[in-house]
Amino acid sequence: MPYAPAEGARLWYEEAGTGHPILFIHEFGADHREWEDQMRFFSREYRCIAYSARGYPPSDVPTDPKLYGQDYAVADAVAVLRHLGIPKAHIVGLSMGGFATLLFGIRHPEMATALVPAGAGSGSPRQEQAGFRANCTTLGNRLIAQGWAGELAEETGNSPTRIQLKKKDPRGWTAYMARLSEHSGLGTGLTMKHFQGERQSIFDWEADLRRMQVPTLLAVGDEDWPCIETNIWLKTVLPNCGLWMQPRTGHAINLEEPAAFNRAVAEFFSTVERGRWSLDAQG
Repeated sequence: MPYAPAEGARLWYEEAGTGHPILFIHEFGADHREWEDQMRFFSREYRCIAYSARGYPPSDVPTDPKLYGQDYAVADAVAVLRHLGIPKAHIVGLSMGGFATLLFGIRHPEMATALVPAGAGSGSPRQEQAGFRANCTTLGNRLIAQGWAGELAEETGNSPTRIQLKKKDPRGWTAYMARLSEHSGLGTGLTMKHFQGERQSIFDWEADLRRMQVPTLLAVGDEDWPCIETNIWLKTVLPNCGLWMQPRTGHAINLEEPAAFNRAVAEFFSTVERGRWSLDAQG
């Protein structure tokens, strides 16, 4: 199996296609498999790479809580690219992966040709932070103690921002739930406590975001309530970004509406690659 070495963990990855690279970074409630529709679509013209984060088998599951957090999430994305000899790539992430995508753009803009942070921002508004962090600690402890079997998976799959997938695509929701049940309770529990629960608010990055010039497409569903406020704010501060909102869609936007998501992202990449994304473009 292919692994990329990172600090404190080996990261399992898969790739398909040739061309300009795209790196996909998954959300908390998923793994590399959530990007299958995108891997199939984009690998026709791009070199596509998806990997499982630390704590998500077949990647390693470190037992040391200090080996989890937002810094590792960004460093792991860099580690995968460097292992594959890729100097620059489009970066696409959902939720937890969308948070990492934004931070990647701040810390490594020279490695990013375009960014697609989708469904990013849960817990970032100031008034939500304390409650969000407390909930992350509680859920993380439950996952470590119980794993995903039974009620925790059902609570997640039927939550207000995920029930849309069940209503639109029952077969896809069943497949999502099957994958969810296979996750490591320890790995996801430590991720929830020490990445999700201890990460900064996106609002803390305002000065850095205002300076970031990487072409960016923000993607969010209009029923992904915990993320809408943050994405509207991001649109006001990022100097080179667009905001795409998909109607009647919750959190897992790439699973709920794969055709619309793929089309919007493909059009964005095409515009960037033709040098026409910036509104300052001349000619």
